[in-house]
Amino acid sequence: MKTKTLKKNKVNVVTLGCSKNIFDSEVMMSQLKANNFEVEHEAKQDDSEIVIINTCGFIDNAKQESIDTIISYVDAKKDGRVDKVYVTGCLSERYREELQEEMPEVDSFFGTRELPRLLKTLKADYKHELVGERLLTTPNHYAYFKIAEGCDRPCSFCAIPLMRGKHVSTPIEQLVKNAQSLAAQGVKELILIAQDLTYYGLDIYKKRNLAELLRNLSDVEGIEWIRLHYAFPTGFPEDVLEVMRERDNICNYIDIPLQHISDSVLKSMRRGTTKAKTTALIEKFRKEVPNLAIRTTLIVGYPGETEEDFEEMLKWVEESRFDRLGAFTYSHEENTHAYNLVDDVPQKVKEERAERIMDVQSGISFELNQEKIGKEFKVLIDRVEGDYFIGRTEFDSPEVDNEVLIHKKDHFVRVGDFVNVKVREADHFDLYADPIS
Repeated sequence: MKTKTLKKNKVNVVTLGCSKNIFDSEVMMSQLKANNFEVEHEAKQDDSEIVIINTCGFIDNAKQESIDTIISYVDAKKDGRVDKVYVTGCLSERYREELQEEMPEVDSFFGTRELPRLLKTLKADYKHELVGERLLTTPNHYAYFKIAEGCDRPCSFCAIPLMRGKHVSTPIEQLVKNAQSLAAQGVKELILIAQDLTYYGLDIYKKRNLAELLRNLSDVEGIEWIRLHYAFPTGFPEDVLEVMRERDNICNYIDIPLQHISDSVLKSMRRGTTKAKTTALIEKFRKEVPNLAIRTTLIVGYPGETEEDFEEMLKWVEESRFDRLGAFTYSHEENTHAYNLVDDVPQKVKEERAERIMDVQSGISFELNQEKIGKEFKVLIDRVEGDYFIGRTEFDSPEVDNEVLIHKKDHFVRVGDFVNVKVREADHFDLYADPIS
């Protein structure tokens, strides 16, 4: 029995997981709006007739969060606070049959590439003329910009190919049109995402074509920053570094998940590289683009990782002095190559190793930030929070990296504007700065 009046044709889209899911939700929302649905992202008001949950199925914690979210909306449906609950995204793609059996109250499940079928279920049309159009869930001045879908890499621990399929690049011409549309809406920063930026173009141009894409995107009027996320190290197209030097609006920033450094672990992970090759690539980055900020991610507790393997990685982190780093505990995922191995590192040990890595990185981050005191930076203002305007330098991506804090009582700046600042104080992950004229 319904306890309140629900708005007919109002849809609440709930997004879990990574920026690629955010992108997919934004595309879905654009299609829904074009079909005369009232649509909100993670609506504050509990009055939506329909809820669509875009799930993540990458690792255990993300899967549990997705399941908990589905259960909460199933309960809301039972209480009459929601009429229809639909589930899409990676978890739904990977575990559809099990979810259908365990959660019959969900009205329907959809995979990662079934937006037209989802729309048809809602008696809506998939509008081809809207390809590239999105309703942004991010602040208006930056947008995640997906350049490809899927992944062809054979990494032993990763379930992404099971959920996202083979790599498919979007043509340069279409991406340029998409960027022009975003720029016309006021977007100033494009954050390039894919399962693997490095592979871009191999399927449609028969060569790694990320550098040419970057040149074309950097010519789009109004786009002042272009940022690279999720570049695979093996086969990295080094002409990208040349473009970074050439073009002022391509940020000196790269997110390159290295995952480990022990040769035996890298081999078991099927990463197609070695410690020597990885070290040479990082040295090449720093030689070609001297002020490049490098972000990476590492996995601890992979099957067979010995204390010696871990200590080798810990020492390498100390020596490499990455600008940004995240460490994650290994998750034993069904139907991956590594699932055939014994998950032999205890969870407690995994967590202790991740903590030790992050303690070292915290010290490195503090030292690097101290070197920025007294220096000037161009900052993009993202939001107002508490007593501060909060922004980022070109060396920082939203949500995951350092932030620049400008005190409201002393200064006024506008969200979405670029501001030149001088750093006066710094801690492990934040810079405190004052605008300069």
